[in-house]
Amino acid sequence: MTMTGLLPSGAPYLPPTDPLCVLHADDSLLLVDKPAGLLSVPGKADGLEDCLEARVKAAFPDALLLHRLDMDTSGVMVFARSRLAQRHLHKQFEGRVLEKSYLAMVWGTPGAERGRIDAPLICDWPRRPLQKICAETGKPSVTDWELAGQGPHGARLALTPLTGRSHQIRVHLLSIGHPILGDRFYAPKDALAAAPRLMLHAHRLRLRHPEGGAWVEYEAPAPF
Repeated sequence: MTMTGLLPSGAPYLPPTDPLCVLHADDSLLLVDKPAGLLSVPGKADGLEDCLEARVKAAFPDALLLHRLDMDTSGVMVFARSRLAQRHLHKQFEGRVLEKSYLAMVWGTPGAERGRIDAPLICDWPRRPLQKICAETGKPSVTDWELAGQGPHGARLALTPLTGRSHQIRVHLLSIGHPILGDRFYAPKDALAAAPRLMLHAHRLRLRHPEGGAWVEYEAPAPF
């Protein structure tokens, strides 16, 4: 019997048992839909070996990791299937060529149809892995948002992060008074209790294909 690992918070790690959901596979790319509750890469402690990377490599041994999603976030992740494709995609991530779109359910409803959050982020070191806004030491961080619907507790937002800081969307939405429902790190009590999981989903990934450079787009429907 495999020992259940403990997360840094002290909670048991109970990853979902859903089969691997492949959105697209070719000689250069592999796109999968990560479920909420599954680590992207192995944790450091014993019992945290099960992760998306391990599951992907079991099915596609040539897959190469390119990026991560927070454990609590679901949605599209891309893997390279050759060193050439890996280098090509790394350049797209570094040059912000690749476009990422998210969906979130938040507490309350913004007073506008769309907006931009421009607030520098840095690790809140005594409370890590939490992040915080800091005008003096934070790194530039920008998120665009647009109203995409309503729910029982607030709005459904479409989000485009223009930078890729840790917990960027979560902290930015908290900063404008609309925390993501079910966010165990940042949501106040009522917003945390309003959903059984973090209501944040990496909905769409648009990139240039390593073979030929044509724009391609992949989507995973939001489970909420």
